[in-house]
Amino acid sequence: MLQLVDITLHRGSARLFEHLNLTVHGGHKVGVAGRNGAGKTTLFDLVRGQIAPEEGEVLRPQAWRLAWLAQHVAPSSRSALDFVQDGDRRLRRIERDIAQTGADGDGHALASLYAEYEDAGGYQARSRAGEILSGLGFAAEDFEKPHRAFSGGWRIRLHLARALLTPSDLLLLDEPTNHLDLEATLWLESWVRKYEGTLLTIAHDRDFLDRTVDTIAHLEDGQAAVYSGNYSGFERQRAEALEHRAAVHKKQQRRIAEVRRFVDRFRAKASKARQVQSRLKALERMDVAAAVYAESPYRFAFTNARKISNPTLSVDAATFGYGQQAVLTDVTLRVYPNDRIGVLGANGAGKTTLLRALADELPPLAGEVARGRHATVGYFAQHQLESLDLARSPLAHMEESASASTSQQRLDYLGGWGFRGEDAARPARTFSGGEKARLVLALLACREPAVLVLDEPTNHLDLEMREALAVALQAYRGALLLVSHDRHLLRRCVDDFWLLADGRVSRYGGDMDAFAALCARPKRESKRPPKAAAALGIRRLAREQEALEARIERHGQAVAAIEARLAAPSSTDRDELARLAQARKEELAAIAHCESAWLATEERLEAARNRGPQNAP
Repeated sequence: MLQLVDITLHRGSARLFEHLNLTVHGGHKVGVAGRNGAGKTTLFDLVRGQIAPEEGEVLRPQAWRLAWLAQHVAPSSRSALDFVQDGDRRLRRIERDIAQTGADGDGHALASLYAEYEDAGGYQARSRAGEILSGLGFAAEDFEKPHRAFSGGWRIRLHLARALLTPSDLLLLDEPTNHLDLEATLWLESWVRKYEGTLLTIAHDRDFLDRTVDTIAHLEDGQAAVYSGNYSGFERQRAEALEHRAAVHKKQQRRIAEVRRFVDRFRAKASKARQVQSRLKALERMDVAAAVYAESPYRFAFTNARKISNPTLSVDAATFGYGQQAVLTDVTLRVYPNDRIGVLGANGAGKTTLLRALADELPPLAGEVARGRHATVGYFAQHQLESLDLARSPLAHMEESASASTSQQRLDYLGGWGFRGEDAARPARTFSGGEKARLVLALLACREPAVLVLDEPTNHLDLEMREALAVALQAYRGALLLVSHDRHLLRRCVDDFWLLADGRVSRYGGDMDAFAALCARPKRESKRPPKAAAALGIRRLAREQEALEARIERHGQAVAAIEARLAAPSSTDRDELARLAQARKEELAAIAHCESAWLATEERLEAARNRGPQNAP
């Protein structure tokens, strides 16, 4: 088991943990909850041994292997597939030993190393890495791209894939769903449920927590309280505990008031002196329960527009895309003042493209987009976090807002968004991703938007902020278009759905749960009868295998040609020999990659043939 025993730790002069105790039994899956600043990530650093407590100790079995989701890794020239496999340090060590032993010519040692390699799952490593990358949304053509070629969000996905591939008994996942779309989140949920080790995760996606953890460790006031069950169960248990604490506190306050009235009444009477002193001592000894403060630290609303056009947005026969590349075609739609629309679709289907077009950030390649006279759009997207003036504070940003005319009004408004005291005056460059997101939303909310266009607004937001955002969106009277992988937010705030697929936008008649179930199913060919789709899938996989076999043959011929040149008596130029050796190494690596892909395709093909067109549902 993992144990944190009597942990005390300060951050500067502020107490973070004081005599904290936490026990996590092997095989349990624990969600670590608590407000921002409660010490969730610091707890992970303690478990990893990155920092040491001032008092107490962290205990875990020496045999336990530890893996974690790294948030920051230096850009690497390693391919995505190699970067992910590098997480299996034992396997990489065996591979180095095999290379060295092969050069030394020690046949017995080499045989032993190959047995160890097989035992470590070396022959399946590339296939497993490919499966994880596919599950997290990477296309096959991305596998050979260098790590440094990916954007920040996709690099985090690579770091997550590396953590999942790393053999572990204890896995630490800090915000694993932040940069995932819904399909990747559902895949990760399935993977976590099958994970046989011990899990600690910090997540602000309540659906993810509800579906993956069996315990919640709640950090508050320097302590850790453990609750059995998922996040929804924790909320119910905590609400009951808070109600009990409130009742105890109220009862104690009545008792304290009675004692004080007695003391005040009889303090001057000598005959009552003993009773007075007794009650004063009882008052001093009384363990007063802490007052319950269960309110959210956030209290805000989106300012409603005074006038709203009807319809607010009209799109007719439009094509949206970039340059000459169309992403969405023949788009015709209307957005009315009270619409609450969730935009659904697979990664790459064009959700952000559509929202950018509706927000007037992307002109149509064809067709027409019309906006009503009173249809001011409030647009939120992740890139806007970095477009903030990082030298300016929230208060300075707010000075441009006409809706808060006095400094105190601006301070009060920012306080509702969690920027209180010195936080309102801090430059934005010192803010976390969550604080920047809150500031962008705060600036957007006070501008009286008639239409809110929100692209993944909950990334980096904690659970309390997400709940406050849901409440504010429910009260908002304008139109709402929302892209989010937060299923709870979509359920709370959306009435209708648009589905983006095959370059088209259509109405989706199901609810969020039906769409999640659809995403979780194995992909089939769309718009074809199931039996025809199954037969087509078999033919496509067979063609993939044929193409891979042709590539293996070509690379094999290249290796043979290189080896012939290396063996030629005239091969004496050292630079030329080094170049040929490197070329041979690259060709062999390409063969290994193709063979791994062929094996993975063979497994899929065998499974498809076993199902067969005749067995298709």
